[in-house]
Amino acid sequence: MPSLFTKIINGEIPCYKIAEDENNLAFLDIFPLKKGHVLVVPKLEVDQLFDLPEQNYLNLLAFSKKISITLKQIIPCNRISMHVVGLEVPHAHIHLIPINTINDCNFANEKLKFTNEEFKALADEISKKIKL
Repeated sequence: MPSLFTKIINGEIPCYKIAEDENNLAFLDIFPLKKGHVLVVPKLEVDQLFDLPEQNYLNLLAFSKKISITLKQIIPCNRISMHVVGLEVPHAHIHLIPINTINDCNFANEKLKFTNEEFKALADEISKKIKL
């Protein structure tokens, strides 16, 4: 059975897409810890990040780097944190989270809420500036 992320990749479930290439997709997390919280997923459905074939893994990291550079330009923050948790969806993925303190990337924190229009505007702003 396809994962939630595979359904997003296939267009069966909508997302706030910010970037895509032949191997990867980046979109806004709909339960963000901070404004600009992005999920980066490989199109290849693999449960755990380190089970990805070497080239897919390297492509995912390079793609994530490009996303994080753009996020840092748009969202005022000290850093873009990168997390691999992988417990909530059985599909390898990376969380990119703009942070100012270590507490900003605590997954136990209350999630932020944004309107559909706010998500769309942010996704559009990020996607226009990404250089893939």
